[in-house]
Amino acid sequence: MDNTHPLGIPINDLNTSSGSISGNNLSADNYEDMIHNMAAMMRGMLGEAIKQMPLDPSIKGQLKVPEKCLGEELAIKALKGGNFYFLQNDQPSALKENKSPKAHSFNVELIRKDFPILQQKVHGNKPLVWLDNAATTQKPNHVIDKISDYYRNYNSNVHRGAHEMAARATDAYEQARQKIQQFMSAGSSNEIVYVRGTTEAINLIARTFGQLNIGHGDEIVLSASSHHANIVPWQMLAKEKGAHLRVIPFNDIGELDLEAYKALLNPRVKIVAVDHVSNVLGTVNPIKEMVKLAHANSSIVVIDGAQSVPHFRPNVQDIDCDFYVFSGHKLFGPTGIGVVYGKTKHWDTIPPYQGGGNMIDKVTFEHTTYQPPPYKFEAGTGNIADAIGLGAAIDYIQGIGFDAAGHYEKELLNYGMQQLTMIPDLKLIGTSPTKVSVMSFVIDGISNEDMGKYLDSEGIAVRSGHHCAQPTLAYFGLTSSVRPSVAFYNTFEEVDFLIDTIKKGIKQLKK
Repeated sequence: MDNTHPLGIPINDLNTSSGSISGNNLSADNYEDMIHNMAAMMRGMLGEAIKQMPLDPSIKGQLKVPEKCLGEELAIKALKGGNFYFLQNDQPSALKENKSPKAHSFNVELIRKDFPILQQKVHGNKPLVWLDNAATTQKPNHVIDKISDYYRNYNSNVHRGAHEMAARATDAYEQARQKIQQFMSAGSSNEIVYVRGTTEAINLIARTFGQLNIGHGDEIVLSASSHHANIVPWQMLAKEKGAHLRVIPFNDIGELDLEAYKALLNPRVKIVAVDHVSNVLGTVNPIKEMVKLAHANSSIVVIDGAQSVPHFRPNVQDIDCDFYVFSGHKLFGPTGIGVVYGKTKHWDTIPPYQGGGNMIDKVTFEHTTYQPPPYKFEAGTGNIADAIGLGAAIDYIQGIGFDAAGHYEKELLNYGMQQLTMIPDLKLIGTSPTKVSVMSFVIDGISNEDMGKYLDSEGIAVRSGHHCAQPTLAYFGLTSSVRPSVAFYNTFEEVDFLIDTIKKGIKQLKK
């Protein structure tokens, strides 16, 4: 198993969730002593090796053992600084020169070098400014290389081969599952089922658990800020079963109304399905509290985590949700791969989603028995390369310091929101202080499509439209919005350019 970041730094030696050193419960001082002692031992071995070299004495005399080695100094810096990219201690120029109220130690310029598409020029010779991260995130070289490595060096189907290529592919495929388990803090890798993405994940739950547990007159509670992927599958199930959908409203700043939610809960509610983060509003919903309330009502909870996982880790055991789903391409990984976390007690009782190879134990024309979870829900050849790519994406974000990236991104978002509020005739959609990434807006007198096109003409990629969340926009009396969304590889300089370009666009489009 590859336990190093693409820059070569071990990822298992740092507890990135807390910024503190983990392993063996040693203090930072203990580790510093250990580093110095090991370095001293290495210098002693090097000195002895020099003595034993069959060289001319005049040459041997010029070989000096350094008082301190580079690795020793870098390790101490990493230990004390907590910044993964400690090779560059200076502030990147993009943060020194921007108009941000705060500088930040997160080395975004070094990060950006990991993402080849960010070096692109569009519309002639204009630098690409990628602010469509809520739709999909870009992929680092580490992910691209891991996928390529699979196809170049050990392409094989998994689980059933009797040869080395199959064993290597199976190992990588299952190691990725373990990385996902650890990322989500799930209890077992057997609780992680591979799917194509969030949409298929919710359909899987609706067509298995929902099909088994929803009956005539039952109710399914959804959040008003849900993506269509968390509406339509439940709508289809409710229509088929004679059940009813109930919707949790949100307020004018985009926060769910918890009192209204409590009032909706009753013995008929079997499933609560909510978004962890709204893809239009950016609001982080209080799902832990919502799960607790649902469980007190004997309802199970499905969390759509597609918009949350690029910004923070979900601890599914702490949240105590029944199911949690997300897509790899939102998490700096490849398209076509996604995840369903489910509690073991649910996987053990619900029927398969699809039938075919891989998910079976024994087949006769009279009867078929199935593999245990998760394989029971993974019929046919899986998306092996992209599962490996998703595992590599998790390695990458853990390697760079995901929490530090999140803090930097939050400052970037706050700065962007602040600057947007100062533009006349611009109205922000979703202004909760508890939000991530998304800066949706509309401008009086200018169509969202025209503004989106104008921004694109200057090299800025944003989303304009209904964002597959028409009911969310309908609450504000809208059918569409412009939606810039930031990620940790964006810069304050890019946000400044966005603001300036919107201002120019308003003048140009209102002529």
